[in-house]
Amino acid sequence: MPDKIEKSDAEWRAQLSPEQFKVLRKQGTERAFSGTWWDNHETGEYRCAGCGQVLFRSDDKFDSGTGWPSFTRPAVSESVEERSDRKLFMKRTEVVCSRCEGHLGHVFPDGPQPTGKRYCMNSAALDFQAGEAGPQEPTG
Repeated sequence: MPDKIEKSDAEWRAQLSPEQFKVLRKQGTERAFSGTWWDNHETGEYRCAGCGQVLFRSDDKFDSGTGWPSFTRPAVSESVEERSDRKLFMKRTEVVCSRCEGHLGHVFPDGPQPTGKRYCMNSAALDFQAGEAGPQEPTG
């Protein structure tokens, strides 16, 4: 597991675009169907826009119809952390990067098999690297 990355808001603002800062550091959400990656069909890896850690693989991406990039599982389970989110008067599960603790989106129990999960992520929180996607954890 890589070392945790800690930076001040000023350091994050200097590194990220305003939209990336709003999403990753202030738990914002981009508008549906507005992000760069929701309709991306290329092969590759989705990395954290804050620290570059590999988070998701194109093999696990699916069209959820929600307007956000959606995945059935992380590339490696340790690359994300799940936290209880009770904002907006509802109970949800927030997903953050395990390395920089950047807000990525939320996970819901209504995805397709093999996991039945829908990791609904913000494009602004992700960078995409086209090419052969790296190794994947077995479904268990």
